[in-house]
Amino acid sequence: MTTANSDWDVVLRPRLTPYVAYVVAFVIATAGIVVGFLLKIRYTGATIQPADQVSMGVLGVILAAAVLLLATPRIRLGPAGIGVRNLLTERVVPWPEVVDVSFPQGARWARVDLADYEYVPVFAIQSIDGERAVVAMDTLRAQLVKYRPDLT
Repeated sequence: MTTANSDWDVVLRPRLTPYVAYVVAFVIATAGIVVGFLLKIRYTGATIQPADQVSMGVLGVILAAAVLLLATPRIRLGPAGIGVRNLLTERVVPWPEVVDVSFPQGARWARVDLADYEYVPVFAIQSIDGERAVVAMDTLRAQLVKYRPDLT
């Protein structure tokens, strides 16, 4: 949990998931590169060209980059609303659209509840983070009370 610039009051990120994503991405990239080098060690009956070897390494790096997207989730809270970035894009939900914030029992991550039973999943607050997720939800609820006192 860190304090942000003047546009946002609070920025929350997951703790454990980025570390797992870094390790898995490293393993995938290394495996792709090693397999690319080892393709021509012994004759298997298939014709392996240098382009095949390079493409194995490149494929490993591309897959590793895709896994690194799991390290990007965050939630930003401020006067503009709740900025939720899960994997690729960020969605800013203005405070008037927010009905509640919840962490349903058995769920893996929190969510921002909107009208008509819609919600935005928040990958930045995950159950695997344990006590840190509880603190993050308390911070999120405190900001909700600050910006939407009409809901209490």
